Amino acid sequence: MSQSISITNEDILQQVKLSCKIPEIIEQIVNRKVITSAAEEAGIKVETEELQKAADLFRLMNKLTSAEETWTWLEKHSLSLDDFEEIVYSGVVFGKLSQHLFTDKIELYFLEHQLDYAGVVMYEIVLDDEDLAIELFYAVKEGEMSFYDVAHKYIQDTGLRRKGGYLGIVRRQDLKPEISAAVFAVTPPQVLKPIVTSKGLHLIFVEEIIQPELDNKLHQQIIADLFDEWIKQQIETVKFVKDFELCS
Repeated sequence: MSQSISITNEDILQQVKLSCKIPEIIEQIVNRKVITSAAEEAGIKVETEELQKAADLFRLMNKLTSAEETWTWLEKHSLSLDDFEEIVYSGVVFGKLSQHLFTDKIELYFLEHQLDYAGVVMYEIVLDDEDLAIELFYAVKEGEMSFYDVAHKYIQDTGLRRKGGYLGIVRRQDLKPEISAAVFAVTPPQVLKPIVTSKGLHLIFVEEIIQPELDNKLHQQIIADLFDEWIKQQIETVKFVKDFELCS
């Protein structure tokens, strides 16, 4: 027997509350309002051509290759065409504001913080047993076992085990301080003596240290980092009032 279910705006808000998403959504709203206000103050304008290019890129990134697919996507997310334009417009404003605020600060910031953007190609195995970790360290160091063999035997995660513990290129600032200090102090290739953290004992093989270069990718990363820090500082100085009642 079929049954129809009615979903109201109140139902949606209640589900958002029950999902514990209210703080996250409020933060997003505050961010958007702070960015919009700063862009207006800076006199930032968005040209029609810029908006069109951004819309085309958005559709491409979301694999919306036809008008029909775009309308289906909008319906799925309960969005109107005006909503879509606002999403695209906000993205353009975000990009232009970040460029306006930080483009002329990138090189100096890079010089002052380039160590933070150094990278390492590394492999890692996390163990619980200290004696075992030490034993495996010496086994790898003395050539009795390869790091890959140890990883294949002791890593529980299937995907990571198949990659031999390979973590890819990891930025210095993304590592725990105790691991970072040890990793960037060695001359690769080298296996490190187990490092103790709250997660366990880390057996690490350092394949390569990658010194940062201020290419376009890092340029964009630094702008993103600076903008994140800027928005946090702005929010700390902003007072906002919730013009709605969440409790019944």
